[in-house]
Amino acid sequence: MSVAVARLAGVSYWYPDQDEPSLRAVDLEIEPGLTLVAGDSGGGKSTLLRLFSGLVPQFHGGRISGRAEVAGLDPLRTPIARLAQRVGLVFQDVETQSVYGTVEREIAFGLENLGVARAEMHDRVDEAMASLGIEGLRSRRLSTLSGGERQRVQLASVLVLRPALVALDEPTSQLDPWGAAAVLAACRGLADEGRAVVVAEHRLEMVAPAADRTLTVDHGQVMAGVAGGVAGASNRPHVRMPRTRTSSDDTAWELSGVAAGHVRGRTQEPVLSDIFLAGGRGEVVALLGPNGSGKTTLLRTLAGLLPPLAGAVRRPAGRTAYLPQNPGALLHLPTVRDEVALTLRRTGSREAPAKMLDAFGLTRLSDRYPRDLSSGERQRAALAAALAGSPTLVLLDEPTRGMDAAARRSLAAAVQTLTAGGAAVVLATHDTDLAATLADRTVELRAGRAAERAETPAAGSRR
Repeated sequence: MSVAVARLAGVSYWYPDQDEPSLRAVDLEIEPGLTLVAGDSGGGKSTLLRLFSGLVPQFHGGRISGRAEVAGLDPLRTPIARLAQRVGLVFQDVETQSVYGTVEREIAFGLENLGVARAEMHDRVDEAMASLGIEGLRSRRLSTLSGGERQRVQLASVLVLRPALVALDEPTSQLDPWGAAAVLAACRGLADEGRAVVVAEHRLEMVAPAADRTLTVDHGQVMAGVAGGVAGASNRPHVRMPRTRTSSDDTAWELSGVAAGHVRGRTQEPVLSDIFLAGGRGEVVALLGPNGSGKTTLLRTLAGLLPPLAGAVRRPAGRTAYLPQNPGALLHLPTVRDEVALTLRRTGSREAPAKMLDAFGLTRLSDRYPRDLSSGERQRAALAAALAGSPTLVLLDEPTRGMDAAARRSLAAAVQTLTAGGAAVVLATHDTDLAATLADRTVELRAGRAAERAETPAAGSRR
């Protein structure tokens, strides 16, 4: 008979200044094996994972009642640093979790803190990297990695500690199919070794077949099973959005002979070479390709955040809106409403924040502190802040990261409104449903080159 690794008894939790609890009288036992946690954004999935690691309530504050035990420790009172030796948490926003500048040092950081002997440290780092297929990233700087590559590096930095419980928040959200399969195989391997692995995901079709148990978190209540079943998962084919194109022959943006990448000292490190691409007003171009293929590099170059190593970049007059993979990079004000109002103020728009807040289902969250929101809610808040004020060029990097079905529909509707007004949209994604729903053209990046596809891949495609 398995012994529970985590136990919650009557746990309720309120974030600071909130009247409604994010967890409601939760009674739960987590046994060794793979547990999938499903549910809509804001339902309490991320809060549950943060509780296991002690971040709730020790870091976030607020009020909590009930009793909890994780890996033999009380997460409500045990110092977070001590809990981290037994409980590994990988955030969806992995960019906030890094300490060192290079991959190998980042993975070894926890072992260094524990005083593990150097020989054993090397063996454990090698083992963790091999399990996730990232040996080739060993000497890379984190700043040069794609979001999906960073996700796997951060997971390796947790696995290397061999915790009793591993909690992963949307671990496949930025991964190509190969990377997602490697992460799920690593999770299944940990579960088979007798560890507890808890995975919060919206992409249920990927994780459910490997899970030993499934829970749904809905408005803070935790229930066994998946509400609506796996058939309601995000891989359901989407209906293509009918969109009005405006002046499709008018070029809005262009990359001419562009090489793009990073510079270390006097050495150029190109990620992309000889890129010739252009897009028109009212047109949506989707960038597809494996992790590390250069999708983010292309967007950052087009946005003007990364100077091209060669070639020329042309953008339309007006504002360029850029959504990075880390939504937290855009959110720093006290409330969600403040974030949207700031963009409107800077663009000279007379539009009220309420319109954009309503478009992304954020009205009830408008007075919340953005960093206390769930991953999916933060993504919606970042989108609302970025897209306010009628931008002429919209660049979206993995925009459906952490999103439930309702939020995805809100995003599609917002893109429809923007393109109807003449904005050009470029989005980088592994979400082939999104590409099938929105894209007029699809460009695949691979081995530093860009090639336009003859047709957009079908929804649910694993290519």
